[in-house]
Amino acid sequence: MKFSNSLIQWYLQNKRDLPWRETTNPFIIWLSEIILQQTRVAQGLPYFVRFTAAFPTVFDLANADEEEVLKLWQGLGYYTRARNLHKTAKQIAFEYQGEFPKNYTELLKLKGIGKYTAAAIASFAYRENVPVVDGNVFRVLSRYFDIETDITSTDGQNEFRQLAMQLLPKGNANIFNQAIMEFGALQCVPKNPNCTICVFNDSCLALQKKKVAQLPVKIKKLKVTRRYFNYLVFTDEKNHTIISKKTAKGIWQNLYEFPLLETENEEPDETIFKLIQNQNFVTNEIAELQLHNHQIITHKLSHQHLKIKFWKIIVKGIIKNGIDWESVKKMPFPIVVYNFIEKECI
Repeated sequence: MKFSNSLIQWYLQNKRDLPWRETTNPFIIWLSEIILQQTRVAQGLPYFVRFTAAFPTVFDLANADEEEVLKLWQGLGYYTRARNLHKTAKQIAFEYQGEFPKNYTELLKLKGIGKYTAAAIASFAYRENVPVVDGNVFRVLSRYFDIETDITSTDGQNEFRQLAMQLLPKGNANIFNQAIMEFGALQCVPKNPNCTICVFNDSCLALQKKKVAQLPVKIKKLKVTRRYFNYLVFTDEKNHTIISKKTAKGIWQNLYEFPLLETENEEPDETIFKLIQNQNFVTNEIAELQLHNHQIITHKLSHQHLKIKFWKIIVKGIIKNGIDWESVKKMPFPIVVYNFIEKECI
């Protein structure tokens, strides 16, 4: 248990002061874990503060309108997390009378809660002896014990989970889980960790074998596709525009956007110009048309790279079902569209 004891000692001396560590409230812990999935603490902390201010209890979140939830989430990405967060809040509020299940197995039955989140809630809120295994944990364990098993494989994930279980000090699962994740976030970082000051520099196998940069092993490569978006930003004589909600399943489901022309390949501006002139989003005559950004904006998602251009289009008359810009700003948008609105359309 030397590893576990040293890790906990390091944590008690180096841990960050974070609000979700000061409570055993499962709602607050769950909320923080969902926000922090695939998000750095520095980025996620302001969102956590805003969410807890807007929704102090699971009932507040459950009773909120989805658009309000998505608006607060705007900029974090992975919007499925936000939609599942809202659905799970409803499930807990209305099916469980606001009470979170009190063990790992029952927590797994909630929508949007997987092994990692269930283990985090169970160990942090209820002190259950279950390991939390995330990217930080994979990295720390693979390096310290020199494990070359692919962390994207089912066998690999099971192997690391079993090892973490063996290392858990009974009665202190909450501290150990926090410690190993914090160690991976602050000390055993993905690239160029400072191993000279590491508490394990005399026992880490990867350091001894000069394999730190090679671990953990991640064989599965994500196929990234490119998509070409042309957003049409209409403005009429009342300074109104048009937007619509994306209701189809996809990366930005239930977010708003401008009318979109998507092409399979990058097309010359002249081609897009002709497509815009033949568009059927509005029937108004076009008075002025200009490309806002001649340099393509590249918006990178986990599995897609979006190549985006915004076209400003002034039309004659009044747009049917137009909306003013102050109302537009209150809607939830993909962050790349919202940034355009903030900079150009106020």
